[in-house]
Amino acid sequence: MAPGMDERARTLLKALVERYIADGQPVGSRTLSRASGLELSPATIRNVMADLEDLGLIASPHTSAGRIPTPRGYRVFVDTMLTARPLDIHQPPPEMAGVREQLQPDQPQRVIAQAAQLLSNLSHFVGVVTAPRRAAVFHQIEFLRLAERRVLVILVSSDGDVQNRVIFTARDYTQGELVEATTLLNSQYAGLGLDDVRERLRTEVDSLRDEIGLLMKAAVRADGDMLGERTGEQVVVSGERNLLGVQDFGNDMGALRKMFDLFERKTELMRLLENSSRAEGVRIYIGGESGVVPHEELSVVTAPYEVDGRVVGTLGVIGPTRMPYDRMIQLVDITSRLVGHALSVK
Repeated sequence: MAPGMDERARTLLKALVERYIADGQPVGSRTLSRASGLELSPATIRNVMADLEDLGLIASPHTSAGRIPTPRGYRVFVDTMLTARPLDIHQPPPEMAGVREQLQPDQPQRVIAQAAQLLSNLSHFVGVVTAPRRAAVFHQIEFLRLAERRVLVILVSSDGDVQNRVIFTARDYTQGELVEATTLLNSQYAGLGLDDVRERLRTEVDSLRDEIGLLMKAAVRADGDMLGERTGEQVVVSGERNLLGVQDFGNDMGALRKMFDLFERKTELMRLLENSSRAEGVRIYIGGESGVVPHEELSVVTAPYEVDGRVVGTLGVIGPTRMPYDRMIQLVDITSRLVGHALSVK
């Protein structure tokens, strides 16, 4: 509960947020009295509303005597007043009937595109899904001396793809030293994921000769860059135009330009979804909390999805702060589990 709120204020805030989400109109004291079910005089309700406004939980638009929730008010509502019952993946709600059949596991990229469209269609907002991350694994590596302090790294991935990268070293290496480092790296680390290699290098590099250890660290950094070009996540966005019909900001062309620019560039959106993948379950960003979505009137509801017990991507819904959070939480949660199930099918 927010500091300074008693049970009466809590009940009125909950009623105000729910009424505003349902109607999209500022809520006056008479409407709030009926919606809350509390037998309070209009003067008492106005006093409580003034207290909630002082706490920064509601605000008064210039054009109305009623009140609307602020992003902070939505946060208190979501964190302390909302209960979203988890849905059964085997018994989804009627509007999601047939979804499991739509998510065909034979084409992972198609599953991702379908999931983004599904989230958009059912939420009437924007659906976003990151494609599954593939583990960065190298099969073989080789070093070739090009010139003083310049070394060519040749990387063969586990699926046979060959990548080349020139690295600049702190000192000059002979080809004999490079052959020794090649042999050592291949014998001890080939076939491992790069995260595993980096972790082992942290503990094992002290037992290696300094020059080989430094070269191996430089090689792993380069390998990560090269593999990252091939394994980098792709984000699929669906339903951007739905935001044009949202009354809260449909006429704010400056904000809409910023949002569409975000959907076009996708880099910052990827950062937000990547951060969300580290959380368990559904995560909600309200207003500017994400530091990514450039509009105080937008919220993001996300959840990671797993394949064979490992988080490989994230999906979610981007829409107005005036969204039915309980329904969005359920939609995002069950879609994440359906996507994980579809991609886990062999």
